[in-house]
Formats: sequence, structure tokens, C-alpha cells
Amino acid sequence: MSTIQRLTDRSLLRPPRWLPGNVQYETIMGSVAYGVSSDTSDVDVYGWAIPPKDDVFPHLRGEIPGFGTPRKRFEVFQEHHIPDADALGGSGRTYDVTIFGIVRFFDLAMQNNPNVLDSLFTPINCVLHSTRVGDLVRENRRAFLHKGAWAKFKGYAYSQLHKIATKQPEGKRAELVAEHGYDVKFAYHVVRLIGEVEQILTEGDVDLQRDNERLKAIRRGEWTEDRLRSWFDDKEKQLERAWAESKLPAKPDEAKIKDLLMRCLEEHYGRLDACVVDPDRAVAALRAVQAELDRVRDLL
Repeated sequence: MSTIQRLTDRSLLRPPRWLPGNVQYETIMGSVAYGVSSDTSDVDVYGWAIPPKDDVFPHLRGEIPGFGTPRKRFEVFQEHHIPDADALGGSGRTYDVTIFGIVRFFDLAMQNNPNVLDSLFTPINCVLHSTRVGDLVRENRRAFLHKGAWAKFKGYAYSQLHKIATKQPEGKRAELVAEHGYDVKFAYHVVRLIGEVEQILTEGDVDLQRDNERLKAIRRGEWTEDRLRSWFDDKEKQLERAWAESKLPAKPDEAKIKDLLMRCLEEHYGRLDACVVDPDRAVAALRAVQAELDRVRDLL
């Protein structure tokens, strides 16, 4: 049973009615997945589901692209700070939940969105729920990787650096700043993101916990902000070279990823003949019709 189903059954969560029974993949993200969590860490659940067929193929409900007002398609369900008082033997636990629709999930993964990619590379003991379709995607997760990861991950790392300089800390984050002189949580994310994209460019794979001891040290305040920024500057130069030398494709293989998406949808829905037309088959059929017309014309 998925976490979404369990929380919904206990009225702790109110997702769309179709969602709990159609979740294909759930995994724990955040500090637990990166191997730097404490016992009090919230559980950050990421995953994806397959919506009703007419949401993925809106022409089945009569929509014509470009005409009229289309119904909003499902992209993501999110809810934060969901308290589960019965978890951990009654000591309680808080969940943050993000569940994408499969099409949106594939699109973000194809863009090499760091959070979405990470959810496919979490340690296996972090996977909470996975169907045959979920297993299929996880087994093919490296198909999403390409050299565009460098720009994406670097952009997210820059964002974390910017927050160190500009974001006004509140609550526990203010305590971190008071203790260490800057927000070490943002700092560890900078190092994590750069470490991950280095693995992607040089190995075509990701181990989210490979660098967890260094990340823990940063969270303990063992790196100064100056050290972090100096490290980042050096690493940026190294990874520009790694990007140039990487054997990954320059951009995503859309055809291959679309084929995986269609395999997932067919596994879930059954045959898709009424939903999509194979362009190659259509072209072949048209050519056959044209050849027959030409033959008849010659006879006349």
C-alpha cells in the first residue's frame, strides 16, 4: 500500500479521489535520502501516479487542441506538514508529500530537474512503494541523463548560494545562522548538487549518499562560508571541463524517453490503439493506399 493511500485512509490527506489507487512510485527524499538526517527529520515523500486516461489523452473527452477552454490537466499534488501522531510508536512524524502525474514527471526528468532525478536514484531502502510500472522507470532511470544536467544543477546551486546571502532566516534556520554565521543547510545543498552533477557527467550515474560524511560536516558548521564559496569556484571550473569531456549525449533522447512513457501507459491502461496513432504505421498505410490507386489508374 502506498503512503498516500495509507494517509488518505486515515483522513490525514485529501488528494483527488483517483490518486491514491494509481500511485506507481513513492520514495523518501530530502536528508534521509542523502544520508544526513536526524531522528527528528520530517519524511519528504516524492512520487508519481498515472491519471485517468482522458487526462493524459484529452481528445478522448472531446477536447480539440487550440479550440475552446480546455480542462486543467493534473500535474502535481502537494501537501506539507502532515502530522501522523501514531508513527514511530506514538512519538509522531510529519510528512511532506509531492506526487506528480506521469507526464509531468517524465518531462521534468527529461529536463534533468535535480529533485525529480534524485527521486529515481534514491537508495533502494528509501523506496516506499513501486508497482511494475514504477520498477520499469527506475530500471531505466539513466536514460534521462544528458549533458544538460550541468546547467540545471549549477543553476540550483547558484540559487542556494544566493539564498545564503539574501534570505532572511526564520525559526530553526535563524538558529543555524546564529550558531554558524551563515545558513549551513543551504551550504550543504550547494555541495550536494555539485557532487551529484559531477557523478552524472563523469559516470552517467548517481549515488546520493556517496558524499554524506562531508555533507554532515558542513551541516555541523565545519565549513565557513568563505571555504564554501572558494570550493564552489574551483569546482565550477573543473566541471566546465568535465562537461566538455562527458560522454553523455548533449541533449535528451526524446524518442527513447517517449517510448518508455508509452510502455508505462500501455502497461497501466492496456492497448492504446484508440488513444494514439503510430506515425510510421500511418505513413505506411497511406503509401499502400497511394500505390493501390496508382495501380488502378494504370489499368484504366
